[in-house]
Amino acid sequence: MKIGVIRFPGTNCDRDVAKAIELAGMTPEYIWWSEEKLTDYDGIVIPGGFSYGDYLRAGAMASITPVIDGIKELVKEEKPVLGICNGAQILGEIGLVPGIFITNEYPKFNCEWVELKVGTSRTPFTKAFKKDQIIRLPIAHAEGRFYTENMDLLKDQDQIVLQFEGKNPNGSMEAITSVCDESGLVCAMMPHPERACEELFGSDDGLNFFKGFL
Repeated sequence: MKIGVIRFPGTNCDRDVAKAIELAGMTPEYIWWSEEKLTDYDGIVIPGGFSYGDYLRAGAMASITPVIDGIKELVKEEKPVLGICNGAQILGEIGLVPGIFITNEYPKFNCEWVELKVGTSRTPFTKAFKKDQIIRLPIAHAEGRFYTENMDLLKDQDQIVLQFEGKNPNGSMEAITSVCDESGLVCAMMPHPERACEELFGSDDGLNFFKGFL
């Protein structure tokens, strides 16, 4: 399987994601923001970083680049798309997942390991987990506070993928830190699974998110 890894000016987690894809048994290929045709790929990851320096707001400028049209076409073809951190912010900006990620309640960059509760196992990325299972991944963001005006709909449609367990480090509504679209094939998550793919780093819980593409 060939998984595309999107690169914008300011993306800085692309190599980590590519390594995680290789560990999961697939082939990563970098895709620059100016490419429009993505139909040759079996899935897409939008990595973390600071696309265009997060000017205006995180993900805003990336959301109007040519590659976005290609991503939307892949979604229509029912191919999986995973947005991590800045990638999650971009997916929110372009409306492929419900809600948005805004400035942390305490408006500073926050980098730490967190415990997370799996809200649903119906997405390919969480299929290896059980509902309510507790996993461990790191976060690293200044604009990761989840907000939505349609919380009831989100719950009714089983679109809450991950929630902080215990403390809520950024003030997200109902401690939500990952959501998916109605199909479950498009997932936006603020924690970094690519930084937790080997026990050497403190957890390998993140590897299952990439194995989900298989």
